[in-house]
Amino acid sequence: MGIFSRMTDIVNANLNSLLDKAEDPEKMARLMIQEMEDTLVEVRASAVRMIADKKDLERSLTALEKDAEDWGAKAEFALSKGREDLAKGALVAKRKLADRATAAEAELVVIDESLSKTNGDLGKLQAKLDEAKAKRKSIEIRMQSAQKRVQVRKTLYDGRVDDAIDRYDSLERRIHELEADADVLEMGRTGGKVTLEDEFASLRADADVEDELAKLKEKVGGKKA
Repeated sequence: MGIFSRMTDIVNANLNSLLDKAEDPEKMARLMIQEMEDTLVEVRASAVRMIADKKDLERSLTALEKDAEDWGAKAEFALSKGREDLAKGALVAKRKLADRATAAEAELVVIDESLSKTNGDLGKLQAKLDEAKAKRKSIEIRMQSAQKRVQVRKTLYDGRVDDAIDRYDSLERRIHELEADADVLEMGRTGGKVTLEDEFASLRADADVEDELAKLKEKVGGKKA
């Protein structure tokens, strides 16, 4: 048994509710679309048959009306010739044809009403089909997004990322240590060459010593006097 039992069920269906209740929304949407497409094919085939029946009826009606006119003309001709009996017979035949034409016209009205209703139903069914296809596409996108998120989270929490980060941190620490070793090797290595800064520092130190010595001599000389 299909999801929908009648076309009115499809037209009146709440697709959101059906998909929300489904254990597998994607599968449900796919089944909905398949059934709607099958129903569309059946309804269109029915419409084709009705249109063919309508054309047949229209041809039959045209023929009945022409035959009725012919019998009317025959009745006039017979009456003009004094054959009232033949005129009555012709009028009876004309009436029968008129009755059949009236029945054909009634059938045409029914077919036109059915075609009009079918056209409206086809429009509603097509709208529901478009809605179902859009929802299926949305479901597919959401499913793909969810699967990618699950994959990303599995990757994040399976330990491989943490291990890679730890290895990177260890490598960075090793680089820092090598750089520090290079800096230490350069420390205190001037190659025995006195720099300009060293000479100024020595000059200042000598000047300070000379000042101290002069003050001391002055102090000692004053005591002797």
